[in-house]
Amino acid sequence: MAENDKTAAPAPVMDADTLEFIRGVFNLVRAGEAERLAGMVAKGLPVSFRNEKGDSLIMLACYHGHLDTARVLLEAGADPNVPNDQGQTPLAGVAYKGYLDIAKLLLAHGANIEGASPDGKTPLMMAAMFNRTDILNLLIERGAAVDAVDSRGMTATSLAQTMGAKDTAALLAEKAA
Repeated sequence: MAENDKTAAPAPVMDADTLEFIRGVFNLVRAGEAERLAGMVAKGLPVSFRNEKGDSLIMLACYHGHLDTARVLLEAGADPNVPNDQGQTPLAGVAYKGYLDIAKLLLAHGANIEGASPDGKTPLMMAAMFNRTDILNLLIERGAAVDAVDSRGMTATSLAQTMGAKDTAALLAEKAA
């Protein structure tokens, strides 16, 4: 935003009680308190909060492996494609962590299968690097590009080999043959 842009609204200033409430919401999500969160969402809690690291509620639910919490957020309209400040999407996060059920949920709610980070790493590359064969298979079945390259010219196969992820490297080599 340009400094002389007078049309943009200033960022809201939150009081200490509001900030504490929002921190509590993030803690509920990290802990997987889906039922309590669902009650708050039903009363109008927005699902678009982000913390100081740029992590959204859906990113934290996914990253911590909380399927039911992620479902509550997605069904309430959380964006499955919003990246954090490092440019990682929830789908890339679950590919790294290995949460197959959450990967399926994100894809069912419109997650971009090719959503790359600023360095060009796709969710498929993350799954390959961390030897997540089940997620790798899912992403390939759903049409992820196995020949995509990151900003350094590395493919999922070369990244898997570099990281010593033998199972995914072998699987990718098999798919290429």
